[in-house]
Amino acid sequence: MSNKIATLEAVLNALMRRYRERVPDVRAIVDAMIREQLIYSESEIENDHIAFRSLGVPCLGIASLEKVFLHLGYTRQDRYDFPTKKLNAYWYAPPAPHYPRIFLSELRVRELSEDSRSIIRRYTKHIFADPVDGLDLNDPVAIDGFLHTSSWPVPRLDDYRSLVAENEYAGWAIYNRYYLNHFTIALNRLPNGYNRVEAFNGFLERAGFRLNDAGGKVKTSPDGLLLQSSTVARMVEANFAGGHKSELIPGSYVEFAERRVLPEFAHLAPQDVRREHRREGFEAGNADKIFESTYSNQVGKN
Repeated sequence: MSNKIATLEAVLNALMRRYRERVPDVRAIVDAMIREQLIYSESEIENDHIAFRSLGVPCLGIASLEKVFLHLGYTRQDRYDFPTKKLNAYWYAPPAPHYPRIFLSELRVRELSEDSRSIIRRYTKHIFADPVDGLDLNDPVAIDGFLHTSSWPVPRLDDYRSLVAENEYAGWAIYNRYYLNHFTIALNRLPNGYNRVEAFNGFLERAGFRLNDAGGKVKTSPDGLLLQSSTVARMVEANFAGGHKSELIPGSYVEFAERRVLPEFAHLAPQDVRREHRREGFEAGNADKIFESTYSNQVGKN
């Protein structure tokens, strides 16, 4: 195993360890899958992709964060635009098929109101150099520490609320920084009856999980080959600057993806279908609604 692959595996393991600790739905969903005998252990789950959110300001955002993963063997792929949410995004292909894809998004801060831009500047104005440039990218402990340590101060509650009122992604990112936003269970390897999003959603709801219904519980690409769904983020206690001020805010969530076989490979027997035979990449229309798994129109529902 090369040093970069060993570093990548250590980073991914550290990300997932912290993510599991903060997102109880991960353990609960895995336990439900085991009880239903869809899998026998968590190690059987294929992670389709993981996602990060970021602030598009000088020295930060995608241009900074992607350096970590490009160094570890990922390659940048398609760009996506989310005009209503004021976001850019790229996805990154892994160095080998058994590693998850990565989806990086950033807030176009320049498109926010002056009040919101002023709040974000107040927290990030002291960052004069890209923090990744000073990081040892061959050290998984250093990378893990960076991804879970803020480059800016903990926000005040009034600043957080002000950002959320204009752009909920902005509020999530200013508090959660680069905390893993979600991981994604690939459904294709599950048994028949559970390897389609609609059927898997039924299993989740019977088990008591609440799904993001923005745009429908199943988000489908125009070509019909990429279908996605997600849980609604659980509320977590957040401690803000300025004294004893805490509030429940949206945390992270779990996503589910079904990638169907491309038409040119429809003749293949199921046992011969590999990752490269299925629909690749992402779809802006799907992702636009998946983002709302942390938005008030979802987490605020009973």
